[in-house]
Amino acid sequence: MSEILLMIVYFLLMVIMVLISMAFLTLLERKVLGYIQIRKGPNKVGYVGILQPFADAVKLFLKEQTYPYLCNYLIYWFCPIVGLVLSLIVWLVFPFFTCFISFEFGLLFFLCCLSMGVYSIMLAGWSSNSNYALLGSLRAVAQTISYEVSLSLVLLSFIMMVEGFKLVNFYYYQEYIWFIVFNLPLGLIWFSSMLAETNRTPFDFAEGESELVSGFNVEYSSGSFALIFMAEYVSILFMSLMIVILNLGCNMKSFFFFFEIVLVSFMFIWVRGTLPRFRYDKLMYMSWKIYLPLSLNYLMFFVGVKIFLISWMC
Repeated sequence: MSEILLMIVYFLLMVIMVLISMAFLTLLERKVLGYIQIRKGPNKVGYVGILQPFADAVKLFLKEQTYPYLCNYLIYWFCPIVGLVLSLIVWLVFPFFTCFISFEFGLLFFLCCLSMGVYSIMLAGWSSNSNYALLGSLRAVAQTISYEVSLSLVLLSFIMMVEGFKLVNFYYYQEYIWFIVFNLPLGLIWFSSMLAETNRTPFDFAEGESELVSGFNVEYSSGSFALIFMAEYVSILFMSLMIVILNLGCNMKSFFFFFEIVLVSFMFIWVRGTLPRFRYDKLMYMSWKIYLPLSLNYLMFFVGVKIFLISWMC
């Protein structure tokens, strides 16, 4: 019983730390985008704008809540909550060296949570009873499902290398050399697929200002919009963590591990500030005609090497 209570306390502490990190990630993004566009960014609330995320949270949750008169009320309110809960639950696979949950099939749990996130986006757009929201959700769902296919194949290649589904295995196998050194194409595919999965620039087709206004969340305001916003940035932090664990070594006992996560999160922001939006047909072409064959060939190569080594050793 005491171990279960300890696990719950650890998880609650981790959720609080993740939410605080998410708040300051938004501040980092606004600062970096400000300097990219030759302006200052937030610098008035607190010392150099450090209290700006908390001011934004108070403003959003205290605003008047509006909703479409003909919306599907329960689903409309439920979807942002489900999206945030899913993006927080997936942090359970984080491989702590403490008395915490250690998943034997952590990568499968990660894929399950990733695919479940599609439903919150789809139902949020559908339940709003708005043509713009519905089109935005359909585009987001098609994009997410397309990139999940190649992403799963890339993940299978990594699983073949470490012979297991536990994230802790990547710590032991990358003790002397990072996987990115001999897996650079897969690492780049993984990074761009993460951009597509989180609907970030240049793949943010769920939001098309010229044709869809704000995409699937166009009818959301106040606290419900804040929950969607929080889910997106918590997902960005977790995807940065996954990139580091799978490609850049994951010595969680060192400060450098957390510096790498911040660096990858900065790359998400850097890409947003420098690249224009893709065309939608080119996005789908890249997923099905480039990433899928390449990741499939890599997987076949790793399987072949594995079979050759096993037969040679026997």
